[in-house]
Amino acid sequence: MSAAYFITGTDTDVGKTTIAAGLLHAARSAGMSTAAGKPVASGCDVTPKGLRNSDALALLAECSLPLTYAQVNPVAFEPPIAPHLAAREAGVALTVQSLLTPMLDILDMLADFTLIEGAGGWRVPLADQDNLSDLAMALGLPVILVVGVRLGCINHALLTAEAIAQDGLQLAGWVANIIDPKTSRLEENLATLAERIPAPCLGRVPKLKSVTAEAVAEHLQLDLLD
Repeated sequence: MSAAYFITGTDTDVGKTTIAAGLLHAARSAGMSTAAGKPVASGCDVTPKGLRNSDALALLAECSLPLTYAQVNPVAFEPPIAPHLAAREAGVALTVQSLLTPMLDILDMLADFTLIEGAGGWRVPLADQDNLSDLAMALGLPVILVVGVRLGCINHALLTAEAIAQDGLQLAGWVANIIDPKTSRLEENLATLAERIPAPCLGRVPKLKSVTAEAVAEHLQLDLLD
């Protein structure tokens, strides 16, 4: 039986890809086939093979199915700026439909465990009035929320959870990614998140000296997902 999720974060740079790669690694370790998509990415490197994004490459490395880079990350931009601004500068129409078809192609591969990773937080703009959250709605996938644990994360997490619910999607689970281990009252903050986010906590990932998918996977529990 195949399972697929849309993974988002409370903000940019909260470790979405780190957690996504860990989840994919955990699935592979459990004997599941894996696939992933990063529909749009900015901040890409120019290479002889074309633009490459480090996050998309990290996801591709944890895919057991034979996916190409272009399948995983169909829309890539060089400037490290918001995707809709990068698209505007490049003269590209960044619409939900342009991202939907390649992501549906990945889902149609029916891997045992598939992740589609957003960019930034939940309400990242695309063209016109479209948001990346509209892509998640079009895909109809349950959502995994990565909470970057630092000062202010409770507000960001609860607002994001509310927005996901208002958009009619299921919050399947959340992960506490400890960005700032010196956060004041860390345990109390984590307890508040657990009390108020209406979904199971899939794991608490400490600030690791060596950030690898294998190391992250050790702190995650896939069996808590529906």
